[in-house]
Amino acid sequence: MFHPRRTLRALLLPLAAGLALTTLPAHSAQAAATLANAGFESDATGTATPAGWSTYSAAGQNSASFTESGGHGGSHRLSHWSASAYKVETYQYLSGLANGPYKLTAWVRSGGGQKAAYLALKNCGSPEQRTDLPVSSSSWVRIVTSVNVTNSQCTISINSDANAGNWINVDDLTFTPGSTGLSVKGADISSLAKSEARGGIYRTASGSAGDAVTILKNAGMNYARLKVWVNPADGYNNKARVLAMAKRIRAAGMKLLVDFHYSDTWADPGKQTKPAAWTGHSYSQLKTDVYQHTYDVLNALKAQGTTADMVQVGNEINGGMLWSEGSTDNWPQLAGLLNSGYSAAKAVSSGTRVALHLANAGDDATVRWWFDNAKTYGIAYDVIGLSYYGYWHGSPAAAQTTLDDVASRYAKPVFIAETAYPFRLDSDDSLVNQIDTTGELVAGYPATAAGQLAWMNTVADIVEAVPGGRGLGVFSWEATWTAVTGNGWDPADAASGNGWENQALFGYDDRALSSMAWFSHR
Repeated sequence: MFHPRRTLRALLLPLAAGLALTTLPAHSAQAAATLANAGFESDATGTATPAGWSTYSAAGQNSASFTESGGHGGSHRLSHWSASAYKVETYQYLSGLANGPYKLTAWVRSGGGQKAAYLALKNCGSPEQRTDLPVSSSSWVRIVTSVNVTNSQCTISINSDANAGNWINVDDLTFTPGSTGLSVKGADISSLAKSEARGGIYRTASGSAGDAVTILKNAGMNYARLKVWVNPADGYNNKARVLAMAKRIRAAGMKLLVDFHYSDTWADPGKQTKPAAWTGHSYSQLKTDVYQHTYDVLNALKAQGTTADMVQVGNEINGGMLWSEGSTDNWPQLAGLLNSGYSAAKAVSSGTRVALHLANAGDDATVRWWFDNAKTYGIAYDVIGLSYYGYWHGSPAAAQTTLDDVASRYAKPVFIAETAYPFRLDSDDSLVNQIDTTGELVAGYPATAAGQLAWMNTVADIVEAVPGGRGLGVFSWEATWTAVTGNGWDPADAASGNGWENQALFGYDDRALSSMAWFSHR
């Protein structure tokens, strides 16, 4: 992923308005083994404590929780809102449960701005599980959380610790046997080797210098992504460098995703330039080139004991790859090239999963068009990877629609191959950052470490909520690409700068940011 020009995109729709409030006395819920009134349809608008639920506020602000019209599935929803700052919990206690794992699903909206707004499963005999509500002011987003019940009971809790005027909507909850979680909590660290060679330093949150791979691992990262260029001008991100970094990744106990660009430089939807060594090759020769290059890198990884766990055949190939021969203007040829890469990966290791990677997870129509063609032309793959940058690719609800649709339509696991968010807007070098104005941000997500963490958790939430357990996880893009002289975006220009250092997971003081906490997502 690299866009040399900044892009401004209209983002989330304006805040929903018109919240009504009527205060009625609270009443206690009757404990049962199944969730009652999960769609908030049993009461009229304005009920402060819906049937089956209880409301609690230490400050006597029970009226901040109420039902109102405008549900996700039915006619009503639960809302939290008050004209003054408030703290309120709406909860339901269940008993007589068979012990085991349970999954809570809910449809939510939020205008953002709260100190905390989350769903929780607590008093279940195991540690409390929480999921924060994403900021989505107009479209409903589905989120999940799960817990292991060991004492035959559990409390389903909806919480707000909010400033004046902050609001949430919650509707259509389910609480059923099952579990959730992500198997991939990763980051792309392709820039790391060159950064270190040019003097880059990485520190723990407390300031101690350390190994970036170890720092990330200790934060909870379990999967690293490395890009491969064929013959890059600076000698980085090539086979030899990937082999060396793979040893460090595996030594840290992480899995490895190898991202083949089939280029000497950046490949993305705007450019898929053939490697210089392949210039002038026929289509038939290019198929052989793809096979040999893919096999060569992956077999070398296998030989040193670091077999790739996953492989991307191509990077953001919305328009195909190895232009013009592999353009989507010629699907039969693109299919041949992609299948050549697939065959090479499987020849090295049948257990390595092969992903196809597109940009723009917010564009379901394009992703569906692409993978419908992949099916028509017999393109082989195991996993679907999508890039999702909220400031370019639309709302979390739009990305969720795409993820849900393609996971179901093609019966394949899905993951977010790239996402990121700024923790500040100013630059740490002379190059203007990709995202450097408040107008470019996603509404409700400030350019702070807390905002970066909230964004990463939101993306993790929508992947975790993909039905059928088909959401694999998320990669933070270029977590270690800090501003280091000589480690700019252009491999052919040592003086080029970095427009991404404000979206790394290390701060301008080289310290690990608090946003690394997203790696501890379930």
